Amino acid sequence: MASMAEFKQVIVVRKDLGMGLGKIAAQVAHAAVMGAERTREKNPQLFKSWMAEGQAKVVVRVGSLEELLEIRRQAETLHLSIAQVQDSGLTQIPPGTVTCLALGPVKSELVDKITSKLKLL
Repeated sequence: MASMAEFKQVIVVRKDLGMGLGKIAAQVAHAAVMGAERTREKNPQLFKSWMAEGQAKVVVRVGSLEELLEIRRQAETLHLSIAQVQDSGLTQIPPGTVTCLALGPVKSELVDKITSKLKLL
C-alpha cells in the first residue's frame, strides 16, 4: 500500500458485519468526513497540505472488531488523528456497532507503519 502522496487518510473497514456495498460506502464516507474535520480542527496546516495534495484516501479491511481496535491502539501510540464510526442502527446492523475507523489525514510514512500490511477493501 505504498503511496506517492506525502499525506493520506486511511479508512479501516470491518468486513465481518456483512454490510452491503451501499452501507459500506456510507460508513466510509462518515469516517472520511469525521477524520478530515478532526484533523482540520487540531492541525490546520496538515489539513491544508493534504487538501492541496488531492486528499489521498486508502480503504483497507479487517475481519473483526478486535483487529480494528488493535489498529486503533497502535494509532493512538503514534498520536494519529482517529475517527471511529458507530452505526445508528437504522438499517442493516444494530445501533452502536463500530463499523470503521479513519486514521488521519496524516503523513503517509506514519500511517503506513500500522496499515501497510492490511488488504485493500
